[in-house]
Parts: sequence; C-alpha cells; structure tokens
Amino acid sequence: MRHPLFRESTRPRRAFTLVELLVVVAMIAGLALLAVVGARSMLQSSKQAASAGNLRNLGIALHLYAQEHEGRFPETTHTQELEGAWVYSLQQYLGNFDEVRLCPADPNRLQRLKSKGTSYILNSYIFVPQIGPFGDTIGPQLNRLQSIPEPSQTLMAVICSDRTGTGPGNDHTHSNEWNSWQGVCRDAAVDRFGRASADHSQGRSSYLFVDGRVESIPAGELKRKTQAGVNVAKPPGVKGLP
Repeated sequence: MRHPLFRESTRPRRAFTLVELLVVVAMIAGLALLAVVGARSMLQSSKQAASAGNLRNLGIALHLYAQEHEGRFPETTHTQELEGAWVYSLQQYLGNFDEVRLCPADPNRLQRLKSKGTSYILNSYIFVPQIGPFGDTIGPQLNRLQSIPEPSQTLMAVICSDRTGTGPGNDHTHSNEWNSWQGVCRDAAVDRFGRASADHSQGRSSYLFVDGRVESIPAGELKRKTQAGVNVAKPPGVKGLP
C-alpha cells in the first residue's frame, strides 16, 4: 500500500494560456532586440573612439613633420605625385600605418587599403595652394603653422565621404565648394557615426583641428552653420580666401 505522503495530487495542473505564451515570446524578443541594439551601439562607439585616435595620431605626425621641415606641412597630390601623398610623408611618424590611415567605420576601407588611399582628407584651404592663370601662387598661403591665426578654430582634416575615390590622389577636400551643404557632404562623412538620414543631417563625425584637438560634431550643427552662410572649413582671421 502506497504511503499517504506519496499520493498523487488530484488537483489539475495549470497550463500556459495562449495570451501568456505570446507575452513571454514578446518579452524575449524585446530583450533580444535591446541586446542587439546595445551591441551595435557599443561597436559604433568603439569605432568612433578608434577613428578619433587615428586623427589625433595624424595630427601629431603632421606637427612632427612640420618641425623637421622649417614649419611647413606636407603637400597633397594636388601639387605632388601620387607616391608623394601627404599621408605617406607621415609614415615614419606613425606606428601601424595601415591602421591609422583608415577609419574603422569606412565602408570602403578595404578598397582604400588595396588602392593605397586614406579615409582622412586634409582641408584644401591649408594644404592646397591657390594657383593663378600663369601658374604662380596667389592669395594667402597657409601651409605653415605660423601662417594660421587661430589654430584651435581651424579645421585640418576630416573623415572622407563614401563618394571620395579610394586611391591616394583623393587626399584633400574642395573646401571652396563648402558654401552649400551638398558641397560639404561630397567631401566629408558628416554622419559617419550615429543615425543616418537622406540629407545627412543626423549622426555626427570627428574632426581634427590645427592645434591637434579632435572634436565630435553633430551633422545638424554643421548643416545649420552652412545654411547660414558659414564655410566651416575656411580658416578664421584670414583674408583673401575664395
């Protein structure tokens, strides 16, 4: 005879209802979505930090180069052969050269690696001299540190846009065309980090200034300044620039 303590319960077991199952499934799906979004956000933050680090290293290398060349910065392919592109002039000052010259969030990173290009391009107001109709330089020449009145407010380098070619000849902006938002977006990846939008006014990007400072600037802020008639690439305090 079975002991009373081991008698089976006659109370019916309660099963999950359809509504309860749907609630559980929805909760699991929500938690999974949060985990994916969180992981994506962490990955993007990591890439943004790495890219900002690359810009800082490039800024240091540009200043080291200038110290060894009578205060002059290196030239771009606007005035140099492809093998003399500014980024290759800095190779001796950089550690992992291929890592520093490429933005980890650049979708064309592998193509730039193979083509010997770079994800970071220099402000043409500083690095591309103005040439007159007879081949002579005209206007203020800013390729020397001492020629820049406000280095902390003068843009030096940006992360290039997806439209920028991947070869070494695509190493500078066309800053005189930054009088329109379309002109800015042709050169710079203004929304490289954060939410993308059709007009590139969401998200943000990192920018190197002449004093070595790297700043993360929202795309919307740059768009407002541009539409207000401010060319954000033009060095402040310098007259005679187009």
